[in-house]
Amino acid sequence: MKNAIRPTTIIKSVKLNRHLGCDVVLASETFQHTGSFKFRAGYNLAKHVEQDTILTESSGNFGQALAYACQLLGKKCIVVMPSTSAQVKVDAVRNFGGIAELTDVKVKSRRARLEELIKEYPDAYVASAYNDRHVIEGNASLGREICGLAQEINFVLAPVGGGGLTSGIIEGIKQCGKRIKVVGAEPKMANDASRSLQAGHIVANEQEPQTIADGARVLSIGNLNWAILQNGIERIIEVPEENIKTGLKLLFDLANLKCEPTGALSIGALLCEPNFFHGKTVCCVISGGNVDPSIYKELIS
Repeated sequence: MKNAIRPTTIIKSVKLNRHLGCDVVLASETFQHTGSFKFRAGYNLAKHVEQDTILTESSGNFGQALAYACQLLGKKCIVVMPSTSAQVKVDAVRNFGGIAELTDVKVKSRRARLEELIKEYPDAYVASAYNDRHVIEGNASLGREICGLAQEINFVLAPVGGGGLTSGIIEGIKQCGKRIKVVGAEPKMANDASRSLQAGHIVANEQEPQTIADGARVLSIGNLNWAILQNGIERIIEVPEENIKTGLKLLFDLANLKCEPTGALSIGALLCEPNFFHGKTVCCVISGGNVDPSIYKELIS
C-alpha cells in the first residue's frame, strides 16, 4: 500500500465568494478517511515508526485516524480517551480496530493513564496528535497538494490548535519552493498560539479552553510546531465563537458543505478580517467534518 491518503477535495462556490468579497478556494478534508486531515498525520506516523504498537491520547479525530491507519498497516493502536467522550467517537476507534482505554478524568487524567500504559508496553511508540515530526510530515502532504493547484493562491488560511496542521502546511509549501503565505485561524477563547507569537515564546492556556471548536482545545502548541510557526506563519487571527458558528452556517448554506466547528475556523477568520483578504485568492482549509448531529442541527438552525 503505497499511499492510502485521499487527495483533498477542492470546492469553489460563487455564492460564498460574493458573500465574502474575495476569491475563496475550499480545500475540504471532510471527505478524507475518518473525516478529517488527521488521517494524513496518523497514516504517515504508523507507516514510518518501527514499533508494532502505538499509544496515544485523544478524544476524537486523531484517535480514530490512528486506529484506522494501524488497521491498514497491521499494527496495534491503543487510544486513551475520557470516559465522557461522545459514544460515536469511542465506537469509531473500536470499529477501526483500535482499543479505546476510557478514563474518568476527574479521578485519573488521560496523561496519567497513558503513563501507566507506557509501563505496560515499554516497546510501544507514544504518539502526539500534533507535536511529532511524523505528524508534521504527514500534514505537509496537504501543503504540497495546495501548491499543485492550477490556480495561483495568495494565502492559505487554516485552523490552529496544537499547530500540527499549520506547521505541516508551511513545510509542504516550503518543499515546493512556493511563496504562499499561511495565516492561522484560532478560537479567541483558545488563543495560546496567537499570544505565543506576540510574546516570542510558547504561552500556555491555564486550562483546556471550552471553545465550540473542540479540535482546538489544547493547553499549548507543541514545541516542534512552534519552531516552524514562529518564523513561518504570516499571522494568526483570533476568531470569536459567533464567527465560528457563522462560518459553519455559511459553508452549509452557500457551499453545501457540512463541517465541524473547528473546520469552520478559516471562514470565521475571513469574516473577522475582510479587508485583509479583499481581492486576494484564499485557500481555506476545512479541516474536518466530524460533528455530533444534534450539535450540528442546533448550529445551522
